[in-house]
Amino acid sequence: MLTIQILSEAERQRIHARSLDILEKSGVRFPGTKALHLLDEAGAFIDWDRQVARLPEKLVEQALQLAPKSFTLGARNPAYNYAVPSQAARYCIDGTAAFAVDFWDGERRYGTRKDNQDGLRVFQQADLGVMAWAPTTASDAPSASRALHEFFTMMKYSSKHGEHELHSVEQVPYLVAGLKVVLGSETDIRLRRNYSLIFCPVAPLSHDGAMLDAYLLLGEYDLPVTVMPMPVSGSTGPGSLFANTCLANAEFLASLVIFQVAHPGRPVLYGNATGTLDFSSGAFLGGSPEMGLMAGAAVEMGKFYGLPTVTAGMTSDANQPGPQAVIEKLITTLPPALAGADIIVGYGEIESDQALVLEQILVDNEIAHLCQRLCEGISAAPAADLLEDILQVGPGGHFLKQRSTRQAARSSEFYLPKLIDRHPYESWLGLGKPDLYSQAREQVSAILSAELVDPLPEKVIQELDQILNIADKELTNANNTTQ
Repeated sequence: MLTIQILSEAERQRIHARSLDILEKSGVRFPGTKALHLLDEAGAFIDWDRQVARLPEKLVEQALQLAPKSFTLGARNPAYNYAVPSQAARYCIDGTAAFAVDFWDGERRYGTRKDNQDGLRVFQQADLGVMAWAPTTASDAPSASRALHEFFTMMKYSSKHGEHELHSVEQVPYLVAGLKVVLGSETDIRLRRNYSLIFCPVAPLSHDGAMLDAYLLLGEYDLPVTVMPMPVSGSTGPGSLFANTCLANAEFLASLVIFQVAHPGRPVLYGNATGTLDFSSGAFLGGSPEMGLMAGAAVEMGKFYGLPTVTAGMTSDANQPGPQAVIEKLITTLPPALAGADIIVGYGEIESDQALVLEQILVDNEIAHLCQRLCEGISAAPAADLLEDILQVGPGGHFLKQRSTRQAARSSEFYLPKLIDRHPYESWLGLGKPDLYSQAREQVSAILSAELVDPLPEKVIQELDQILNIADKELTNANNTTQ
């Protein structure tokens, strides 16, 4: 196996120590109705006026002991069940982009429910993808119930493990009703763990109170949570990669504490989606080498704590598909993949995670295969020691007729790409100059014209739609009343 080390053991210890200093001396803001009371009872120091809790080291250590170190992320189709930690990195489609690039006319516009459907159908065919996420914000759904539309679309159009988010306690009963329709019972929700939540602290050192209240309520169903801090070095985070990693680590630990205080033993994944600031424009950068380094460092910190790891990667700031997107996605994937990430989030999006491009999903799957092959390294097993072949062929010969060559052609040691074209120039011209993206577009078109894979029963779909119709009316009316 080919691996890297970004942080020394001493540096990991320093990051942990700095994080404890941040949590105990600065504290973290916990708005909402539940968290501060739970933390007060657990022994945190509460500033009620500022809604800030200072967390002693003891609370952090207890949370780290309580959090499970391994579990299985279930899937509607059990063939896609994914145990973490894993032996090799696998991937998640990127989520909740504001925009989508229309596959047919190339128009860049706000994302819709149909874009989520199409994106998830394509992702279903990406063989290294294990975790689905609603790839765009469904701008055509009512705002009060939008997250539910995105969640239910994911349930319908992917049979892999799915993660998404809720924004309020009011949305929780409808999600639970939908989960029960798909999985069968509250017991099945808890045991199968087919769906999980993604939770992003608000950098620096704060939380979304309404979302946190909802997630604490959903802890009753033992839904796993990926905690994904997002400080941007130079704006919402400090101006060094090391300090930004310390801040992100502190935000993760604070989130872990509240989830373990509320529901001891709840599965939590160590996540990360740090970025950097474009100092020339003030824009967020997700496709920088610095982002890749911080992603790899975060994976090492997750492993330092013995927790399953999820990180942003496969990210690009390119405004259109092409060479820049491929280069940036490669440099932001290799560090966390080589560091041993369990799941890397980033398939399908460009423009700093803000635009879904369907063919990019399959291009990213190809990049993931290339990265996986690099991570596998060079085997020195006895079967790879072909000294007898070398002696038999001798000076000036060739190995084309050797049995080992025929075996090599069928082995996984030599990766055969599915989208990269390797035809000689004249053949390439005769084939119409195929490239990475043109090949991906052909496959996307075939996927969208084929039948849906692993469809839900029609009765289940009708029940989900009925829940959404009720949610649209009730949540919208409640929202209008409060305004």
